[in-house]
Amino acid sequence: MSSLSSHNPHNTPTLPNFTRYITTHDANGTAIIHSATESTFREYDSGSLRFNVPFTTSQFPAELSGDADISAHESLLASGNLGLVSPSGTVCRVVDFAPLKSGTKGLMHRTQSLDYGIVLEGSIEMWLDSGEMKLLKKGDIAVQRGTMHEWRNPSETEWTRMVFVLQGSKPLVVGDKVLKEELGTQTEIKPSVSASSL
Repeated sequence: MSSLSSHNPHNTPTLPNFTRYITTHDANGTAIIHSATESTFREYDSGSLRFNVPFTTSQFPAELSGDADISAHESLLASGNLGLVSPSGTVCRVVDFAPLKSGTKGLMHRTQSLDYGIVLEGSIEMWLDSGEMKLLKKGDIAVQRGTMHEWRNPSETEWTRMVFVLQGSKPLVVGDKVLKEELGTQTEIKPSVSASSL
């Protein structure tokens, strides 16, 4: 998430759409395709960031019988109340990062979750609040464990795509301090709330 307020000159996405395939079972227990859906993205921060949420779960372990998980996912998205995390479940999110102007920073933030972030295309800088930075390239994986972090696409011309799997976690305690979700000054992304709060 970027704090960039001006329109990015390279914010025409260059990455292709993808198709999400969901499987299920027929009445005999044989695996079949439930649905195939082409991706659509929602833009944030004047187009410098794009989100797609292929799937969520609202409980762990997931309840797959009767396609309960599919119904729960569709209801959660329709409610408009999904934050970055589904606190009692998981979120699979594809994020495209536009090329940013030199020196532009991302949004330093924390989620109350364990996140697996995999670079699918391009490269990304992962900054921590300590000032430490690692450059992740295509195929690299970040395991975010409730840490304050931000993402910056270092390219001046190429988009970066990552896929994140976020799993809600118990409150993180460091010393005697409870570290909660922090979304900075942005207002476009809603705070994460549990399904029972909806």
